[in-house]
Formats: sequence, structure tokens, C-alpha cells
Amino acid sequence: MTTSTALETGNNTPGLRVPRGLARAGRKLWDAGTDDYDWASHELAMLEEACRTRDRIVQLDKIVEHEGLMLTSSQGSRVHPAIAEARQQRLVMARLLATLGIPPLLEDVGSAPNARALRGVYGGRR
Repeated sequence: MTTSTALETGNNTPGLRVPRGLARAGRKLWDAGTDDYDWASHELAMLEEACRTRDRIVQLDKIVEHEGLMLTSSQGSRVHPAIAEARQQRLVMARLLATLGIPPLLEDVGSAPNARALRGVYGGRR
């Protein structure tokens, strides 16, 4: 988690601090989340983690785009390990966003699991 000393003031909400080091995709998610919602400090920590996860997904996708879906190893061709990691990161991001009640960004629809379809303890009891 980022401490308050590693934060910079954001433009979207007066007084709200934007975590330092977010790339474009993470910053876009942060802006969307903080423009539309009010958060407690523990929820902001989860939102920050979702933003960093979004940045990681973009980085992993770029690696696969550059290196290809398949890698050649001494045991033959295999799927690039970044594929599996990106899938795991998408699940993490979807669960964080579902926990916070944030719908996916329009650009993520179809590339990430539907937050409403996920199962787990984050949904609350009825």
C-alpha cells in the first residue's frame, strides 16, 4: 500500500490524493472511481490496489503483444506465462471492483470477468 507521503494531489476531487506511480490505465480507473463515489480510507486502499492491478494487466498484455502468445523452450512450445498471470490479475481486479461495487470500465467489458458473475465472500449476506 502507498503511504500518504507517496501521494500527490489529484484534480478530480478537491483534497483527495491520487496515488503516485499510477500509469494511464490505473489513473483512468482512479479518476472514474473517485469522480463517481465517496470512499472510506480502507475502500480507497482497495481502489488503489485495483488501479495498480489494472496497470499490471496492461503491462502484461504489452509483453504478450511484443513476445507473442507462445514461447519456445527446451520442452517445446508453451503458452507465455504472462497469459496466466494476466488472467489472475483480471480476476483480482474484478473481485476488488465487485467488493467496491464499481462496474467495469467500458474498455474492459468483454476482456474481464463480469463482476456480477463472480462468486466469493465479497458479495455480502442477504
